[in-house]
Amino acid sequence: MATGSNIRTYFDGTWHDGDIPVMRAADHGMWLGSNVFDGARYAHGLTPDLDKHCARVNASARALMVEPTVTPEDMVQIVHEGLKAYSPGSAVYIRPMYWALDGGMSAIVPKEGGGTGFAISLEEIPMAPLEASTTLARTRFRRPVMEDAVVNAKAACLYPNNARMLAEARDKGFGNALVADALGNVAEAATANAFAVKDGEVFTPVPNGTFLAGITRARHIENLRADGVKVHECVMSFDDFRDADEVFLSGNMMKVTPVTAFEDRQYQIGPLTRRIREMYWDWASSS
Repeated sequence: MATGSNIRTYFDGTWHDGDIPVMRAADHGMWLGSNVFDGARYAHGLTPDLDKHCARVNASARALMVEPTVTPEDMVQIVHEGLKAYSPGSAVYIRPMYWALDGGMSAIVPKEGGGTGFAISLEEIPMAPLEASTTLARTRFRRPVMEDAVVNAKAACLYPNNARMLAEARDKGFGNALVADALGNVAEAATANAFAVKDGEVFTPVPNGTFLAGITRARHIENLRADGVKVHECVMSFDDFRDADEVFLSGNMMKVTPVTAFEDRQYQIGPLTRRIREMYWDWASSS
């Protein structure tokens, strides 16, 4: 089921209008979960960090023992060709993806040389205004570690765990979940990386192998430091977020999402959260 509208699909070497079928029932990715994807954005006529997202989907494929078949450079060109069908004012979610076709070693491990499926989905999904904030709750579910799951990939098989985090938070009346790692420290939100602002300085959980340190997260950190703001990547507790002056989430879909509550703790959409969003699009338009 699509989340957006005006969908285009790249498959078998050409662009198609609509959300066309791309997988078969016996594909390894269909029944054994070797699906990986990445997400980039087209907005304001720009495709920020598209090359990095295309490179990451190839790295994710390799982490699941799936052989990528399209170079990041070619992928960027294919995406731009597909985007020509949209108006410059459109906001489009760009999703390249791979999956294994055949299995080896009793079918569970993708077969070396067994073929790779590749597709790109484009969907119109509006960018949310800054005032479109969210709220956070704790969840009993945690981020896995490398010994448990392929946390070094943007893999579809990881998302059922994120989904139950999100469902639990929403059952409590909140929009998203603030999630712990195996040691009980804050890792991220269920659908995005998390930041806290205290006394004009920015804090975010240090990448410890339990979550993807996002491309947009890295861009915010670089922009903030270039603007003279101190950014700390460190071990963070839930109390660090409760004590914050501002909290926001960072992800490709909306770039910056302000947080207005963490359970019973309330926040305003603060000046640094607003500034980070402005800096992001200033950087994108000048790069």
